[in-house]
Amino acid sequence: MKILYTATAIVSLSIMADICPICGLPKDLCVCSEIGKEQQRIRIRLETRKWGKPTTIVDGINDKDTNLARLAQKLKNFCACGGTAKNGQILLQGDHRDKVRKYLINMGYPEENIGLQ
Repeated sequence: MKILYTATAIVSLSIMADICPICGLPKDLCVCSEIGKEQQRIRIRLETRKWGKPTTIVDGINDKDTNLARLAQKLKNFCACGGTAKNGQILLQGDHRDKVRKYLINMGYPEENIGLQ
């Protein structure tokens, strides 16, 4: 808070919200996370692992902007399956490609940046 001394009265001015160092906007209006989501190319694919078990693999999500372990936990709850986050990928047990795609679109990732294989 800054105090401004004038001849007639003392007026206190509050400083505006903190400024984001990346985009230069106030933090409550910051669009950095949305821009980051739009620049990612997410690939959802199905692989057959040990003993012929299907595994859904989600990769291409920037792990610097997103907590992959937290996102993996949310996806596991949404798909009602097991899985993990390793080496910049999310591995889910079973074929859940359509469910994962819908969930990521609802989270704000652009539909055209999500590829199914």
